[in-house]
Amino acid sequence: MSTLTVALVQQSIDWLAPQNNFALLDTQLQAQQDKLHSCDLIILPETFATGFALAEPCAESPLEGKALAFLQQQAQRWQAVVAGSVLVRQGNKKANRFYWCWPDGTVRYYDKRHLFCLGKEGDYVIAGEERVVFEVNGFRILPQVCYDLRFPVFQRNRNDYDVMINVANWPAARRRIWDTLLQARAIENQCYVLGCNRVGEDGYGTAHNGGTAAYDYTGTLLAGVADDTADVLVVSLNKASLASFKQGFPAHLDADSFSLQ
Repeated sequence: MSTLTVALVQQSIDWLAPQNNFALLDTQLQAQQDKLHSCDLIILPETFATGFALAEPCAESPLEGKALAFLQQQAQRWQAVVAGSVLVRQGNKKANRFYWCWPDGTVRYYDKRHLFCLGKEGDYVIAGEERVVFEVNGFRILPQVCYDLRFPVFQRNRNDYDVMINVANWPAARRRIWDTLLQARAIENQCYVLGCNRVGEDGYGTAHNGGTAAYDYTGTLLAGVADDTADVLVVSLNKASLASFKQGFPAHLDADSFSLQ
């Protein structure tokens, strides 16, 4: 297909209260039902069920948790791929797992690669090892999580994806950096970039003001959500226009070759 319609959910997350968050999200999505029925993909923020609770014992069992079940239920309800990040048990630590759930029951995931040393994330979370690309409606999508956004080598487009999606609990104190890096990743990788961030204060007192937005392959802002507002942004991406742009300005042909260790 030549278009991909995506809903990005800017959410206020109730700290360590999964059932409350599921109910709030259900209401938030239901309020946008006219738009969502046309969507191919619905994206929720990083750790949408609990907040970014590193030290707390809130991780779920992989492939059996309530947050994953919620994603699967929503995929069935809206007949779209529904994705969001969940803290899951992984040995004696956690993984920050970005689940993708298809309406037919298929579940895939990407584990966050880059861990925030300043917040001692590595003390509680193991780093993902695999860079993955998913396909939805003919669009190749690179999933990323929050701090990954700062590491362009890992995200370098080898002409193997069309859209980068980053879900986050990105703090308001570093919001300018979020906006700038989303735009930069779109320009340098000649791809659509979608950022889905939360709003509200978490259990550690960290404030988040949103910045959920969609950028095209030139770094131009297509649409965004108002700051400090729980809302749903629906945007349609056009694959033909992306292909035409890259054909006319094929910067990827001049890229350096490299390998990741």
